[in-house]
Amino acid sequence: MPASLLQHPFMSQTALAETTSERMVQAMLTFELGLAEVQEACGVVPAGGSRQMRDILAAHAFDVEAIAAGIASGGNAAIPFVKQARAALPDELKRYFHQGATSQDVVDSALMLLLKPRLAALDLLLVRCRAAAITLMEAHAGTVMVGRTLMQQALPITFGVKVAHWAIGLEQARRRLAGVELPVQFGGAVGVHSGWDEAGLDFMDGLAQRLELSTPVLPWHTDRQPIHALATALDAVAGGAEKLALDVSLLTQTELGEVAEPSAPGMGESSSMPHKRNPVRCALIRGAARQVHGHTTVLLNAAAQPLERGLGEWHAEWAPLIDSALLLEGALAQTAVLLEGLEVHPEAMRRNLAATGGGIMAEPVAKLLAPILGTDAAKRISAEAAETVRQRGGSYAAALEAHPEVQGRLNAESLAEATEPALYIGSSRAQVARAIQWLLSH
Repeated sequence: MPASLLQHPFMSQTALAETTSERMVQAMLTFELGLAEVQEACGVVPAGGSRQMRDILAAHAFDVEAIAAGIASGGNAAIPFVKQARAALPDELKRYFHQGATSQDVVDSALMLLLKPRLAALDLLLVRCRAAAITLMEAHAGTVMVGRTLMQQALPITFGVKVAHWAIGLEQARRRLAGVELPVQFGGAVGVHSGWDEAGLDFMDGLAQRLELSTPVLPWHTDRQPIHALATALDAVAGGAEKLALDVSLLTQTELGEVAEPSAPGMGESSSMPHKRNPVRCALIRGAARQVHGHTTVLLNAAAQPLERGLGEWHAEWAPLIDSALLLEGALAQTAVLLEGLEVHPEAMRRNLAATGGGIMAEPVAKLLAPILGTDAAKRISAEAAETVRQRGGSYAAALEAHPEVQGRLNAESLAEATEPALYIGSSRAQVARAIQWLLSH
């Protein structure tokens, strides 16, 4: 598959460079050497043995292509990796390498080691998005715009409160992701440290500490709750980024023009229409998020695994898990740039508020008329005036004043207040202030 053309553009290029087959081999080696060190400290590897293993294997050139080819017969990368590593060691050390471990211990722990820096990178990007969002919220706490429901104009809100919802969604997901644990895996053939008695748990605990991974209660070979928690947390972040990108892309439409993506040479150009400025960053964010959602489905469907070792379910996790992290990092990199450079056009927001001639204010007008004409008549008259403006154009306030049931019953000041969008934004400003306080609370 031409991954560099079809898959990699949605991913973080930094993450791609740091998550290679060679890095996976290094992560497996880190696990094995850590295990040897823990076992040496417990007296089951000869003194100096782990250091000798480290010196030999650190200088050893592993054949990554041969390891990849060996997966077809062994079922996972650990089996051919262990064979290569043992072959490089002197005979007196071979039996102490991979002692008490099974291939799933190696692969699961290596994946946790690979993902650890990716989660740190995701957190930094989310903090960056939060800072950019707060800047926008402060600048536009009172910038009035159309609020839309079911894709139609509804009532006024402020752009600041719209950004607040984006920011809260991302921050909720960030805090959830920050609470996810990446546990070490070590249980041996059937997860009970066969042949080691209680010492097996000591090895597991010591290995977690040495590798700076979380310590599980028990080995989790077919208890995939750690993967389930990680997958859903990644998907929650993807959902937050996708919501933001969807809103921005809708607001950039030519007919609305309320915001625009940050400009850059060649960014958003069409292959055939020179006048277009496509929301490409939004497309990349949404494309990545959709793929994460698909990967999450695979991971969730692999949560129930048989007996003491999965048959295909475990194997199905590897690529979706890593790809989800890489896609999400790419999406958040685009999201950060989008928020930091988003072009906001208040004049277009004012223009769109006036698109109905003021009919968007039918609700507050009905409230104003209800004490005078009754609730049912007030709703009917406010709707009739809006329909008049829709069909004939003109001002909503003028249509109301001309309505035979209203003439002479409202003063101009009350009518002007009831039809002014900026005076009907509810708790928008307070919500922005409250959101900023919460965003800065952690």
